Amino acid sequence: MSKNGEKWRKVGIFYIFLHIVPGNPGMITFIGEYTCKVDVKGRIMLPSAFKKQLPAGSEEKFVIKPDVYESCLVMYPFEEWERLNRIIRRNTNPFNREHARFLRLFHDGKAEVVLDASNRLLIPKRLLEYAKAKKEVLLAGQDGKIEVWSPMLYGKFRENVTELESLAEKILGGTINDLGEE
Repeated sequence: MSKNGEKWRKVGIFYIFLHIVPGNPGMITFIGEYTCKVDVKGRIMLPSAFKKQLPAGSEEKFVIKPDVYESCLVMYPFEEWERLNRIIRRNTNPFNREHARFLRLFHDGKAEVVLDASNRLLIPKRLLEYAKAKKEVLLAGQDGKIEVWSPMLYGKFRENVTELESLAEKILGGTINDLGEE
């Protein structure tokens, strides 16, 4: 590993570059999009690429919940879920009515899912229904989480590519030199 927390990992005959966040040696970014079949019980196979991207020694359990903005699900490795909860706890007061409402709504519908011996995750039916996913799901890696989409809804979401330009300008703005590094 280099002094910046970067390393290469061999995957088959390919090498993938992992950027490990300093101070969080197990935190990585999920990369890729994969379409997976949903069996009659609601199980999906976790793509091997995502499993290989999990930090070594991490638990093979996830928290899955409805997304805040879109009709999809978000699935967090348990360690990332705990990190997110630490941020939420730092920024909320459960005795403030508005904060309590946010916490209730944010945590509504979540479930814990665990990889079985066959590398499958059992997604609760109510969550699959929320995402309008029936026989297939599209898993999209996004930073420390995996989004779970109905392939049809994901296709509709991706149709609006012009929005990326205005969002990038608005959020990142300025010049490349203004962005700096962490």
